[in-house]
Amino acid sequence: MGRLLVIGGGAAGTAAALALHKAGFDVTVYEAHPDAAGDIGAFLTLASNGMRALAQIDATAAVTALGFPLTGMRMLDGSGTERAARPLGEADDPALRYRCLRRGDLNTALQAEAARRGIPVRHGARLVSVHEGPDSVTAHFADGGTATADLLIGADGLNSTVRRTIAPTARPRYAGERVFYGRTTDAPRPAATDVITFIRGTSVAFGHTASPDGETYWFARVAGDPLTDEEIARGTAARHRDLLVPLLREDATPAADIVAATADAILVTNATELPRGMPWRSARCLLVGDAAHAASPATGQGASMALEDAVVLAKALRDAPDHDTALTTYENLRRPRAEHNITVSGDISRGTRTRPAAPPPRPGDEELVAQLEWGGR
Repeated sequence: MGRLLVIGGGAAGTAAALALHKAGFDVTVYEAHPDAAGDIGAFLTLASNGMRALAQIDATAAVTALGFPLTGMRMLDGSGTERAARPLGEADDPALRYRCLRRGDLNTALQAEAARRGIPVRHGARLVSVHEGPDSVTAHFADGGTATADLLIGADGLNSTVRRTIAPTARPRYAGERVFYGRTTDAPRPAATDVITFIRGTSVAFGHTASPDGETYWFARVAGDPLTDEEIARGTAARHRDLLVPLLREDATPAADIVAATADAILVTNATELPRGMPWRSARCLLVGDAAHAASPATGQGASMALEDAVVLAKALRDAPDHDTALTTYENLRRPRAEHNITVSGDISRGTRTRPAAPPPRPGDEELVAQLEWGGR
């Protein structure tokens, strides 16, 4: 195994490149966007499992320089009554604490770390097709350029071009709710800035937290028909507020006031998921992250699962006698865990399962530390 291509410079792709580089491979990242921050406004939370994966590829410092830690969570009902409170993840270890940060900032930080290590990241390289031969794979880009390697990693997200080569009939499907994200500096500042609060409202599932400098981040999940691409593109912050605030006023919680205080930083998307059981690989291509196992955002595990993928893949390629064995090992380790997340998150989005006060064990939880440990097999 000589040269590897990674298609997609988001968290999944750049982390995969960092891990593969650490394992000794010649790897280049190709990113369609002209810069690192494709969706600056959205935020995400990295859970302890994702932070553990980052530690194995020596990227903890690059990420903990951003955002802020979360050490606890609260669960409220529609009356504002606290129903549960607990620590989040491995809060006792600063390197493994949950971390809230903007998605675009995460991409930028990981790409900067890749550049620092000498890993090429080619921006503005939009993949249009992939050709697999008996001994190599070639990526063809919209500008007419090509790149050839021994293996191609598709980390190009929900609407993956690589996936169309591997699984042409697999399509993202609507998971039953619209998801709004916002941030504001005008909401009342909570007493604690390292706690995230979830609210099981009458019509809206809501969550919010605040950074130490007083910026509130929030999300709202609303059941209903999916928005069209045009509705998403033409939606404005005012329209989103007009939809959400009356629904949130049905409950006696801070949610309505937080959304009402959000001037213009509101995004909306449809919760989507990929079908379980679809192919993840061909002879010389492999899907990772959302390209392989996108889930609705209800469990908040998308980015963390992608970071796990990166480490497990690099170790499998490092340790296996050939790339076919490595990809089989990778899939055997990752598929049960990732597809369980699709199921659980989708059930929460569709309302067939309530978000638990404490997350249930996932397949592989007991083995995860060993799977991620860089020095182990």
